[in-house]
This record gives sequence, structure tokens and C-alpha cells, in this order.
Amino acid sequence: MSEQRLKGELALVTGSDSGIGQATAIAFAREGADVVITYFHDRQGAERTAREVEAAGRKAAVYQLDVRESSRVAQLFRDVKGAQGVPTILVNDAGIDAAGKMVKDMSDADWDDAIRTNLYGPFYCCREFIRAIEGSGRHGCIINITSVHQEIPRAGASGYDSAKGGLRNLTTTLALELAEKNINVNNIAPGMVLTPMNQSAVDDPEVLKKQVQSIPMKRAARPEEIAHAAVFLASAQASYIHGTTLVVDGALMLFQGQGA
Repeated sequence: MSEQRLKGELALVTGSDSGIGQATAIAFAREGADVVITYFHDRQGAERTAREVEAAGRKAAVYQLDVRESSRVAQLFRDVKGAQGVPTILVNDAGIDAAGKMVKDMSDADWDDAIRTNLYGPFYCCREFIRAIEGSGRHGCIINITSVHQEIPRAGASGYDSAKGGLRNLTTTLALELAEKNINVNNIAPGMVLTPMNQSAVDDPEVLKKQVQSIPMKRAARPEEIAHAAVFLASAQASYIHGTTLVVDGALMLFQGQGA
């Protein structure tokens, strides 16, 4: 049975139409939070999330959002404040995977899309969240979904890796700015997770078997396992955790350099 650790909270989870965002929105609802769900293309996925939130007995609201556009993010927060109230939890999950291109082959558009989606988007959302909650008298919580690739680079992933590293540093900077403002901010850095970003491994057991060999636990995470970490960071149990990264990777980062 749920402990209702998030009772009375309103969580805004970007990219909650699938994967980690969807699992997090549902987990938050099961812990007592109402949830604002955002999607870019997949409205059906967002509506599935909303049904699960409502099945948990909580309120759900669905909004289309392009996090790359600051005006759209600002409008979202105005709309949510008017209809649902001021969000007290923000999870920046919306993102895109690496382009799979070496730097010499990347176009300006490839680079811009990665940086604007994976770094500008969370920046815009953090800025509007802080502006909304300051002066409300409520405690706030920001959780940025980064990646083990904030630390571990991959060839062909310069845009993604740069954005995730930047998001890590945005989080630590915000931690200093928000330390006395009753707003906690942290990262979750997942390793390999069975989401649409790893669709080939989801669909093909042989691909999955090969890819998990570099993970000491020899398996990928389920989205729900990342969501459990988000619930903890959003709860009062994590009230003194601030400006850090919670790595959820089955010890993948420890594998780097083994056998050298």
C-alpha cells in the first residue's frame, strides 16, 4: 500500500507520455499527488498516463508542450496556475536521444535540436517553476532527469552528452541559488532503461542481451525503478538532499575502465 508521501502536491512532469516520465507521473499519483502531464507528439500516450493517474484516485491534466520554445513554457505555467494551481514538484524528463553522428557530420539543426530539447527546455521549465512558486509559501522540488552520459561520453553523441553535462551543472548552480528558498533541486542519472529511447533492445532480446553486458547487474532498468527514485527525491524523506545526482544505473558507471 502507498505511503501517500506526496499527498497535497501538484507535480508537473514533462515528457510524461511514455517511458520514465510516464512511470514517474503514475508513481507520483499513487503517492497522493495530482499530476500535470505534458507531451510533444504522442497525445494518446499522455492520455494513457492520465487514465492511470485518475485510476490512482488523483487529478490529471494533459497539455501539449514544445520545451524548446520559452514562450510555450511560460504559457503552460500560466495555464496550469489558472486551472490547477501552482506546481510544487517539477520533473524535467522531456528529451531526445543522440543523433548518432560524429561532430564533423552534424548539421546545425542536429546540434540545436539536442541542446534546445535537452538543456534549454529544462532551463525554461526551471525558470518558470521558480517564478511561480516563490512567494507561495510552499516547499518546491525540482528533479532533472540527466543521464550517466553527463559523465560518460559516447562517440556520435556530442549534442546529447553536452546537454546532459550542462544540465548537471545547471542543477548544481540552481542548488546554490535556491538553498535558502525552500526549493530542493537534484538530478537523477539513469543508465540503460527499457523505454522508447532503447526501442531496439525492447523489441529484440538478442540486442538487449548484447547491450547489457557492460552493466554489472546484467540487465536494464525498468522505467518504474527510475520513478521510485523520483518519488523519494520529491518526498519529505529527501528534504536535506540538495544539489546532487542520484545515479540509477545498475553499477554501469563502475564498469568504465574495467579490463584496461
